[in-house]
Amino acid sequence: MRLKYAAVYLVLLALLAFAGVAPAFAKTVLPDACGDNKIEFEIKTMKDQPPPTAPEAGKALIVFVGTVPGGAVAGLSPVRFGLDGAWAGATKNKSYFVASVAPAEHHLCAVAHAGAFKAFKWAVPLDMTAEADKVYYYEASVTVTMVASNPMIVGGGAPGQPPPTVVGGGGGRSYSFSFVPLSDAEGKYRVKAWELSTSTPKH
Repeated sequence: MRLKYAAVYLVLLALLAFAGVAPAFAKTVLPDACGDNKIEFEIKTMKDQPPPTAPEAGKALIVFVGTVPGGAVAGLSPVRFGLDGAWAGATKNKSYFVASVAPAEHHLCAVAHAGAFKAFKWAVPLDMTAEADKVYYYEASVTVTMVASNPMIVGGGAPGQPPPTVVGGGGGRSYSFSFVPLSDAEGKYRVKAWELSTSTPKH
């Protein structure tokens, strides 16, 4: 009888994995640059805000930009941004926020989820060295591509590898995630076109 139940359990797990749900059961391991994974944020955005000013004397500014499709695409979470082991804030849809830092080496990360039950968890770390009186732009971006094929799961999402992708027939979606520095011109454009994000931890 135990073997029968074990077999049923394994079949169930296989079906969940095929449907893109099984990864939700796995423990999320985040880079050291991130904060506590249990912390989620309440996020508000504001349009037509003035661009970030120059850093205060002896400091640098890091502008965290989140570029995620809007509410029409279900299953996408806000993006949380980590700075030196704690959360600096979060964005939703197309928005940004600014962090003031001392001139030194800093460790950044961006974390997002997608898919049914947030099955796919992406965490990307980056290191950077900030110089006084400079502004740096970093963008976390989720790209969603509509596909038409038989349902399947591709990709692995291991550190250093492309994130997992789920595709499916009848309006299936393929997700990809990146966290990269932007040029000064690109960053200024994002700030001009996107909304300002303010976030507070949920309790």
